[in-house]
Amino acid sequence: MNKQSLKKSRIRKGDMVVVIAGRDRGKSGKVLSVDPGVGKVVVEKLNMIKRHTKPNQKVKQGGILEREAPLAISNVLYLCPVTKKPTRLGVRTLEGGRRIRFSKKSNDSVE
Repeated sequence: MNKQSLKKSRIRKGDMVVVIAGRDRGKSGKVLSVDPGVGKVVVEKLNMIKRHTKPNQKVKQGGILEREAPLAISNVLYLCPVTKKPTRLGVRTLEGGRRIRFSKKSNDSVE
């Protein structure tokens, strides 16, 4: 295992992110799920793939279905709501031990 897969991701479900590398570079979307153990993130309407699926109990109608494929976490950056630009996230510890994420460009808290 590499170090990144052991590191906890700062991107969370529901965050708006921008893709910075790959086929969908420059596009943005909402995070649907995060798998920090594998280092992958699924973004709404990005990295679409076609799956050839047989009919079964879950999917009554078979055929070619489109769905989102996971992207590497390293290929997305958080979209700062203040500056509207992609930014890295940092973590601050407040008095009382509570930890919050903050945008490194605007220095504002993210929650």
